[in-house]
Amino acid sequence: MSEFTVHPLLDTGTVGITDVLCRGQCRHRSAEECARVTHLVFPYRGLYLRHVGAEQSVADANHVLFFNAEEGYQVSHPVAGGDASLVLSISPMLLGELAPADLLQRGGEALFRAQSRRIDPRAQALVALLRHSLRHRAIEPLEAESLGLTLLCRSLGPRTSHGATATRARRRLVDRVKVLLAGDLGRRWSLADIATEIGGSPVYLTQVFQQVEGMPLHRYHLRLRLARALDLVAGCEDMSALAQDLGFSSHSHFAAAFKQVHGRTPSAFRQAALAKSG
Repeated sequence: MSEFTVHPLLDTGTVGITDVLCRGQCRHRSAEECARVTHLVFPYRGLYLRHVGAEQSVADANHVLFFNAEEGYQVSHPVAGGDASLVLSISPMLLGELAPADLLQRGGEALFRAQSRRIDPRAQALVALLRHSLRHRAIEPLEAESLGLTLLCRSLGPRTSHGATATRARRRLVDRVKVLLAGDLGRRWSLADIATEIGGSPVYLTQVFQQVEGMPLHRYHLRLRLARALDLVAGCEDMSALAQDLGFSSHSHFAAAFKQVHGRTPSAFRQAALAKSG
């Protein structure tokens, strides 16, 4: 059985969108591979690690990853259950025009300097709406292209994305926290629980996480859970059960948190997704 299931959703020559599901059976580093063209990868389910030389980045639903053309990388899966990503490909000329110059390597090619950036909830919602509507063939190519370019710009914008900072040691510590959270997404974690699992004091972990990710640890965890809701809500008939699975104390707590982050209730988002779907 293949490790990957690939669903091409759009290819206009300017914008390409693909839904990629991985079984995630390779717990250790895979053999090195490389992308033929530069593309942006938006994980929306599960977690994996991407390794480029001595650097690594966590691929989860709070980030976009940059796969540069002809750049070797490896992946590993510290969390069981596999993963899924929406892959966005833009023509090199257009990518060079739209991407901020400070995010690209020098030399005139559309190659990114960093491995990843954190994205905001609006970008996460665009990923979900694009995937749902394209999978159900209920969106015109022109609209899908426009939404894809909007997703690109939002994921690279200085006000709507964030690049990790701090030393490699601190980034690796934060990566361990991310892996821990993803391993039990519905658990109601406390700082003491996380500190016990990772090592170090709760105060130190919160300070380091804030420095690296530019947001509090609890908010990062909330956005992960709500991103999982974006993945599931379109096909969900029982919102109360979904809320419980994602670790919310009640349906009302889940609905309020979802609305605060995404601007509408889970039911309203589901209606919008189904309208797009049909």
